[in-house]
Amino acid sequence: MNKIPLIENACKELLEYGVPDRREKCRDLAKRLILRRKTPGEDPIFWPTGLLASGLWHCREEFAKSADAGSTIVMIDQALAAYYGRWQKKGMPIVVLDDLLSGETLLHLHQAVWEKKTDFGAGMSEELLKNAVDKLASYGAAHPADAAGSFLYRPANGEKTVFVDGIGLSCPFLYRYGEMFDRPEYKELAVLQIVNFLSYGMDGKSGLPYHGYDMTDGLKYGIIGWGRAVGWLIRGMTGCMISTYGRERLAAPCTALADAAIACQRQDGCFSWQLEAAEGPADTSATGMICAGLRQGMEIGILSGETYENALRAGRQALERSVRDGRVYRCSGECEGFSQYPQRYGAYPWSLGPALEVLQTDGQAG
Repeated sequence: MNKIPLIENACKELLEYGVPDRREKCRDLAKRLILRRKTPGEDPIFWPTGLLASGLWHCREEFAKSADAGSTIVMIDQALAAYYGRWQKKGMPIVVLDDLLSGETLLHLHQAVWEKKTDFGAGMSEELLKNAVDKLASYGAAHPADAAGSFLYRPANGEKTVFVDGIGLSCPFLYRYGEMFDRPEYKELAVLQIVNFLSYGMDGKSGLPYHGYDMTDGLKYGIIGWGRAVGWLIRGMTGCMISTYGRERLAAPCTALADAAIACQRQDGCFSWQLEAAEGPADTSATGMICAGLRQGMEIGILSGETYENALRAGRQALERSVRDGRVYRCSGECEGFSQYPQRYGAYPWSLGPALEVLQTDGQAG
């Protein structure tokens, strides 16, 4: 399909989504000054835009293989440079664990500049990019954890819970950082998060994850098989299998998770918002994230065979049918916590970003 409208919209949303307008800024200022209320600080690299950045980088690599795609690459480069440049100008704030997701694309930018394959301008020099990824890695290494070493998702709020979201948000960055800069402790930290979740956060009967768990009471929380939970977990696992260390530890459980997910794929190719709720709403964010994980698993040789090929093809076709005006519709709204999954469906960055990694341009095979 023609991905240009999707790319154009992703570049736009990368710079606009979640950015407070003047009215919102005035309202927050009033709360602080008059009502003495704390308001959350602006997070220039929060997770929805991190997913967009990741999808755009995938498209950049795809279009780099085409001789006549120069304008598309320039458009992506300009958007990414503006996105990360804005963050750098604000002092590179890291607000929550989720922000490590944006570090994945920063690592790709750093490698491209270091290898002199491209130039993103003076504001994106190799030194500045290295300082940025170092800061993100240090934040991850120092992040509060439970007794087993698993990242607490929102420790600033006093919570002691581990969310599966944290796996897909942080582990691929930490692992790739360790691989790129010969820091094995970061690869170990990333794999530890996944191994712990497989030990404490899975449903033994279905092979699907709960949304999270709390080691202080030994309980698992949320529903079994929330679609994006499966997407976050498989994303984290495949992102940590780019070298032997991760593959040796995660190949078998990744295959088991992929098999459990595929068993729930609907006849229309989508995955439901809750995987086992076959008669419930389809969710293109779950479909995109799971299919992106399948694609990466196949590319690194962990998943092979017609079962995965057919599942990926069906999911891709389902996503194509959900595209309209550069957006991917039928996406469930933002989760608000354990067992808080608003049944609002529309077009959001968390369906568009993964779809950019899954959908193929016209003329590609498969």
